[in-house]
Amino acid sequence: MEKVKNRWLIAASAVGVHISIGSAYAWSVFTNPMVNQYGWEVTEVSFAFSIAIFMLGFSAAFMGRFVEKHGPRKSAILSAIFFSVGVAGSGLATATESLLLLYLFYGVIGGIGLGIGYIAPVSTLVKWFPDRRGLATGLAIMGFGFAALISGPVAAALIEAVGITNTFLTLGIAYFIVMAISAQYLSPPPDGWAPKGFIEGQQNGSRKIKQDLSQLTANEAIKTRRFWMLWVMLFLNVTCGIAIISVASPMAQEIAGMTPIAAAAMVGVMGLFNGGGRLGWASLSDYIGRPNVYTAFFIIQIIAFFMLPFATNGVIFQILIFAILTCYGGGFASVPAYIGDLFGTKQLGAIHGYILTAWALAGVAGPILLSLIYDSTNSYNLTMVIFGVLFVVALIVSLWIRVDISRLRNTQKIPGQTTPQVAK
Repeated sequence: MEKVKNRWLIAASAVGVHISIGSAYAWSVFTNPMVNQYGWEVTEVSFAFSIAIFMLGFSAAFMGRFVEKHGPRKSAILSAIFFSVGVAGSGLATATESLLLLYLFYGVIGGIGLGIGYIAPVSTLVKWFPDRRGLATGLAIMGFGFAALISGPVAAALIEAVGITNTFLTLGIAYFIVMAISAQYLSPPPDGWAPKGFIEGQQNGSRKIKQDLSQLTANEAIKTRRFWMLWVMLFLNVTCGIAIISVASPMAQEIAGMTPIAAAAMVGVMGLFNGGGRLGWASLSDYIGRPNVYTAFFIIQIIAFFMLPFATNGVIFQILIFAILTCYGGGFASVPAYIGDLFGTKQLGAIHGYILTAWALAGVAGPILLSLIYDSTNSYNLTMVIFGVLFVVALIVSLWIRVDISRLRNTQKIPGQTTPQVAK
């Protein structure tokens, strides 16, 4: 018999992929050195990151079927090629001082690698951890959130030692090695496999696992209300969260009167809460359920955003910001398990890719919305109130999806019905 792989090493391999592509969150480390050396504007340099996040969402959507068809190992290898070429190619862009090449390599090519790599291990992890879906996906996606804490200081030190161009080349090679090695161990579990004691626990009643609501293909899933409710919830969560990340430092100085140094320190700590929220909330969702976790996200953020304009005390301001960041990260980490609960694991990777288009659009919409409101009012206060209202909408959607889930579960209990209906 074929030896079954260790599922915790599968999870570690997924972290290896995500901690490499998550280095994109450290892009700001390159901003000032490139501005100073090449005379580019901050917005011009930042645009490369915006393109990469946009491409992440849409390449995840278009490549989801590739991941399902060819499996996580080939997908992760493809991601390694695209992402490492994107990063190393950015070295060529800086050597020739070409912004267009930077957008092409880091934004488009690197962004495609981001999207494939982000979804490649997720559906596999859900299958390896039917008993701990949230924990498993939270571990991998936590790696994406925490990556900047490692790659940021490393990139800064390399820029100081060998220059911008050689830093991109060095990191491109390093990321390819880490991702290629991690990809080799990634594979789905054998047919019929289950964790030790899982089936027995279900049979004797000691382990209660809710059955997936349905087993749908990606094309079937996008025709349901539940898909679009989940899409809207992720879109609103990311729109407001990424906007806060983009202006956290100046907002702390304006509202709470924090010094630039204190505000910069707060921004660094935000990464810990972003990453920690991914693992913490996703793990908690295994016990209290994904619907309860998402409802909690929105209740917490309604309170936080309506309080922020009045948080003139630096400590209270930071507590509110950190709470928002845990929910921001937790939303990313909990969504793959939520997809599994609602649509099953048949084409989870493809469905996850479609859902991530919400991230692509939110990454553009959030900062733009915040900038427009701030430019009109010269204050962050109205922006926070508007975001609070958006989370009221998100809360309503999170309650609506629960009603939809409950209705469908009741429908499935009708005698004689053998297959779940597709809610429209």
